Amino acid sequence: MKILIFLLTLILIPVVAFSSTEITYYGHAGFKIKTPTGKVLLVDPWITNPSNPDGKKQLDELERADLIFLTHAHADHIGNSVEIAKKFNTKLVATYDLGKAMVIHGGYPANLFGYDTTGNFGGEITLLDGEIRVLFVPALHSSGLEISNSSKSLIYGGNPGGFLITIKNGPTIYHTGDTDLFGDMKLLGELYKIDIMMVCIGDRFTMGPKRAAIAVKYVNPTVVIPMHYGTFPILPGKVEEFEDELKRQNLSVKIIKMKPGESIRY
Repeated sequence: MKILIFLLTLILIPVVAFSSTEITYYGHAGFKIKTPTGKVLLVDPWITNPSNPDGKKQLDELERADLIFLTHAHADHIGNSVEIAKKFNTKLVATYDLGKAMVIHGGYPANLFGYDTTGNFGGEITLLDGEIRVLFVPALHSSGLEISNSSKSLIYGGNPGGFLITIKNGPTIYHTGDTDLFGDMKLLGELYKIDIMMVCIGDRFTMGPKRAAIAVKYVNPTVVIPMHYGTFPILPGKVEEFEDELKRQNLSVKIIKMKPGESIRY
């Protein structure tokens, strides 16, 4: 009997640890990832975006933010990052060019961005005392930082990108950022076992459903979460079209359609 209990413990411990990663979708491209130890990672945290009716309340109720990840310099991805950083003393994870632009022109506190949280495409950094690993992934998009109180209306914000975030005792998550389909996505699928892919499907400014489905085929994740659609009428991509395109690609990937404010555990 003692042997049986011991064996069951060995089986259940990794499942419990792995399932304790919590993901909250704020709408558009914004996510909160809560690690098994309770650390809070925010990716492109535009919490008060138009698709999230409770965004202001959720922003006010945010109790912690250990790291903020920004994929590029557009306002719909910077979102509420500066006010969150000032409230929680949150370090910025970004490419060097984007991080410096945010500090010099975007109001991000200078003491919260440095070499410990910066990287560049193809490079990998370890953060939170080894709890997470971050690979900087390129994207096909743009990254101008708009400055309203400056003689220059558009500031260089570095190249756009995405992140591959590997959590200790948790999933490996690929947030594509805003991007088109590109062939090197295949390398991610070949080099890494990706559990969750957060993929833009909105069309016009990023991949639409058809190209996003091909991106999923390249990356081969276990779960896919569509994002960056429906926030504005100008983003016409629909989840139903995306589902149809996944079927055309003969993919058995699990799709999770998250509503703004909804949380899941993986």
